[in-house]
Amino acid sequence: MTESAKKKIGVEVSIAISEAVKQCDVDVISAYPITPQTHIVEHLAELVAQGELDAEFVPVESEHSAMSVCAGSSAAGARTFTSTASQGLALMAEIVYCVASMRLPIVMVMANRSLNSPLSIWNDHSDAMMVRDSGWVQIFVENGQDAYDHVFWSFRVAEDAKVLHPVLLNLDGFIVTHVVEPIEYWDDAMVKKYLPPFNPKMRLDPDHPLTMGAFGPPEIFTECKMAQDQALLATMPTIEKAWEELEQICGRKYSAVESYRAEDAKILLLTMGSFGETARVAIDEMRETGEEVGLVSLRLWRPFPFAQFKKAVGHAEILIVVDRAMIYGGPGGPVASEVRSALYSEKKRPRITNFIAGLAGRDVQPDDFYQMVERSKKKVKDGTEDEYEIYGARA
Repeated sequence: MTESAKKKIGVEVSIAISEAVKQCDVDVISAYPITPQTHIVEHLAELVAQGELDAEFVPVESEHSAMSVCAGSSAAGARTFTSTASQGLALMAEIVYCVASMRLPIVMVMANRSLNSPLSIWNDHSDAMMVRDSGWVQIFVENGQDAYDHVFWSFRVAEDAKVLHPVLLNLDGFIVTHVVEPIEYWDDAMVKKYLPPFNPKMRLDPDHPLTMGAFGPPEIFTECKMAQDQALLATMPTIEKAWEELEQICGRKYSAVESYRAEDAKILLLTMGSFGETARVAIDEMRETGEEVGLVSLRLWRPFPFAQFKKAVGHAEILIVVDRAMIYGGPGGPVASEVRSALYSEKKRPRITNFIAGLAGRDVQPDDFYQMVERSKKKVKDGTEDEYEIYGARA
C-alpha cells in the first residue's frame, strides 16, 4: 500500500462515497435527491459542476426517470452510477427489475430507510427487502470504510465480463451516511490497478443495431428467467475473487459471510449492516461473563452465500437472527425466513430465533443484544423459538 493510501481523513461517509465514485471515473450519473441519500448526489453534482469529474450529471424529475437514464447510458457503454433510498426505490422499482434482466452493470448506492406509512426518514432495511428478488448483486456494509472500499468493488464486480449484473450497495441511512468517520482513501494508482476500464460486451450502436429487453412471449419467458437465475448464481467466483484482489490492494479483508468470536460459540447472533458493530460490543461484554456468544454478519445478500453461511453457523446450538424489516402477515423477518430455508435440509442445524428490531431507526444498544440472547435461551427451552418477536414494541 502506498503512503498516501495509509492516511486517514475525517469525512462524512456520504462524501467519501462520492469521492470514490469520482475516483472510479464514471461517465454518467443520474439521480433524484431523497433523504438520507441526498448528500451523495449533491456532492457528485458539485464535483461535475466544478470540473473535478468529467461526467454527465443528469438531473431528473423522479427516481423512475433516474434509473431509466441509467439504463440508457449503461446500454450505450457508459460507466453509470446512481443512488436512492426508500420511496425513491419504490418509484424506480419497475426499471430496477428491467436493468437486472438486461444485464446492465449499473452501480447503485442505497441509503437504507424505512418505507411509508407512517412517513419516516429513518433507517431500516424494508427498502432493500422490497427488491431482494430483483436480480441485482446485493451487499450490506457496516461502516464508512466498508462503504468507500465497496464502491470500487461494486464496479469491479458489475463490469466483469463473467458477471455483467447491476450491483446494489446498501448502507444504513443516517447511522452510517451522515456520520463523520476516519476513512483511509485509495490513491488513483490503486484504483487503476484494481478497476479496469469498462469494456461492455454488447452496447447500443446506431451502426450495429440490436434489441435489449424485448417482448418475451410465454414460449421463451421461463427459459429467460432460468438463464437469469443461473447467471446470477454463477457470479459467486468473481465476487470472491474481487474481495481477494481488494485485500491485496488495500489490506482489508472482506467476505460474503464474516464472523466474530464465533468459532467456539454455542450461541450466534446474525446481523446485516451497522448492527454488527454494536453486536460486537455486546459480545465482548457477554464473553467476560462466560457467555459463549459470537457473531455472524451477512455481507452478501444476493446471490445468497449458502455454502459459506452453512459453514459459519453449523456448529452453533442457537442462531439469533436480527431483522430490520418485516414480512407482514408472514413468518417474521425476511432474513430469518431465508436462513430457515437455507438450513432446512441440514441434519445438524441450530435452533433459530428471530427478533425484528431497529425499525425506522429505533435505537438498539449492546444491552438489547444481551436481552435477545436471554430471551432466545428461554424460547428454546419453552419450545417457542418459531414465534418471532418485534423487539421493544410497546403493548
